[in-house]
Amino acid sequence: QVQLVESGGGLVQAGGSLRLSCAASGSTFSSYVMGWFRQAPGKEREFVAAINWSGGITYYANSVKGRFTISRDNAKNTLYLQMNNLKPEDTAVYYCAGDRRVRVGVTAKDYQYWGQGTQVTVSS
Repeated sequence: QVQLVESGGGLVQAGGSLRLSCAASGSTFSSYVMGWFRQAPGKEREFVAAINWSGGITYYANSVKGRFTISRDNAKNTLYLQMNNLKPEDTAVYYCAGDRRVRVGVTAKDYQYWGQGTQVTVSS
């Protein structure tokens, strides 16, 4: 099984940028479909972005399309989420998730393995 550790969260002003990273270990990273999810206080965990094993197929939530970019470096066993033009409503704990499935999933139940999360706070 794969272990996932997120990093790169922090406090940023609206309009700013952050890049989240998710380091994978313990298994063959390139065999996993990967995703980013987020959860704000009092809200359910929601899909942000997902990517297939090669990086050639990506999906985004409408709320982040055009502002966020998901990517992966299989040689470094790392998943990334570049977040630009951040808004206060992007404030949440961000989680990376992985699964050995064939197709990219866009719901939390599609993913078996999860990181511990990293806090992103966007001030207005």
